[in-house]
Amino acid sequence: MGLVSLKACREANIAESTDNPGVIARPPILYLGGLIALAVLGWFWPAPILASATLALYLGLVIGVLAVGFILWAIVTMRGAGTNVDPMKESTAIVTAGPFRYTRNPIYVGGTLLFLGFTIGFNSWWGLVVLVPMLAVLHVGVVLREERYLERKFGEPYRQYKSRVARYVGTRTQ
Repeated sequence: MGLVSLKACREANIAESTDNPGVIARPPILYLGGLIALAVLGWFWPAPILASATLALYLGLVIGVLAVGFILWAIVTMRGAGTNVDPMKESTAIVTAGPFRYTRNPIYVGGTLLFLGFTIGFNSWWGLVVLVPMLAVLHVGVVLREERYLERKFGEPYRQYKSRVARYVGTRTQ
């Protein structure tokens, strides 16, 4: 009849839920928490970066627009490869095209640029203060967990990709 028992559904969900990197939080939540901290700190203790708030706003907007474009490029590339964008879901492919040719984590690089755009747009040094612990949490709680998961799941092809492409930007750091 095509009916599946509740027990089989639960077992399938349990099996499916374990095939993921086990990140501590969705990265957009980490960035949002950082933005809230930036806004609160900047509100109570202003610490301007630039003398001109207007210049800061426009510069922040330019950086933000570029960052969103980079993030969208990465998302479209991942979807085109048929894998999940959400790090709490299963990865079904190693993506090496598009921005993944230059960085293994283009969405996080773009998210960090977007955060810097907000920092400049809000014209507050507090963004840099907040960015340091936020990136530490992202690195340890998300990126390293994703890398261990991808290495377990895909093995040698992922290790070869790691050896060719930088984790973030610049150097090829394992």
